[in-house]
Amino acid sequence: MIEAAMTETAARPLRVVMLDRETISPETVLRPQAFPHELVVYQRTARDEVAARIADADIVVTNKVPVRADALEGAARLKLIAVAATGTDVIDLAACTARGITVSNIRGYAVHTVPEHTFALIFALRRSITAYLEAVRRGRWQEAGQFCFFDYPIRDLAGSTLGIIGDGSLGRSVARVGEALGMKVLFAAHKGRTGMGSLYTPFEDLLRTSDIITLHAPLRPATRNMIGAAEFALMERRPLLINTGRGGLVDEVALGEALRSGQIGGAGFDVATAEPPPADHPLMGLLDLPNFILTPHVAWASREAIQSLADQLVDIIDAFQRGEKRNVVN
Repeated sequence: MIEAAMTETAARPLRVVMLDRETISPETVLRPQAFPHELVVYQRTARDEVAARIADADIVVTNKVPVRADALEGAARLKLIAVAATGTDVIDLAACTARGITVSNIRGYAVHTVPEHTFALIFALRRSITAYLEAVRRGRWQEAGQFCFFDYPIRDLAGSTLGIIGDGSLGRSVARVGEALGMKVLFAAHKGRTGMGSLYTPFEDLLRTSDIITLHAPLRPATRNMIGAAEFALMERRPLLINTGRGGLVDEVALGEALRSGQIGGAGFDVATAEPPPADHPLMGLLDLPNFILTPHVAWASREAIQSLADQLVDIIDAFQRGEKRNVVN
């Protein structure tokens, strides 16, 4: 639908096309752009609808809808793609660069929400919160016949080792929380790389020595399936594995094997290779395990964070119209 058309003075207002408004909470306020424009809002867009919907756009806003080279061929007016997220793997950056299309993303909005969700998963698993909740629901407390029972392990975080893969703003925020909780914090060197300095722990050493491993890396060819069967075999301390980063960083079949064999102590995932995952997806087959938690890609989604994202998105587009490029990724 066309949500707003503003201008009587221009022959044609700039057209801003938003492809997937439904991926941003309905509570979030998207303030109007500061320049005359026509805003076309789609709640959802299928892949085969992208080309037609962006054909007359000057600016495109997308969160998770892919914009590939074939869709760009007919978008002669397109000058800016504003990605309503940090990850830009849904955009064909090379094709955009070749066509002179600027791609910008959102940065820094999730420095509280993602670390908080990361530690919510860590606390829930380290103290077996969900396992005990389900046991109470089944009547286990009454069956125990005393004030408590000890069916599932409970471990403190203080004194444990937190291994962080990814040293961007989110990884650093997680590190600060871990240090405040009395944890020893390690940052992983890039897999297969040496000489990164004393602030980084060799990748394989981090896997061997960490009690909890948390992933905050982007999904790139070099990071896809960075944790697989060989890496699980190195995890001597049976750590928890937390992934609030990207689906695809972990071999999900190998994850299931590691959980069921006891190679790792538990896993908390907020992302999957397919979202939503189909019923036969490897992660869906792990939901019967008391030491596995799967949340629906909501680590980023606190009310405060989404509003910050929306405000930054509008600012990026306004700045672009003034001739200022912000958060450019291509």
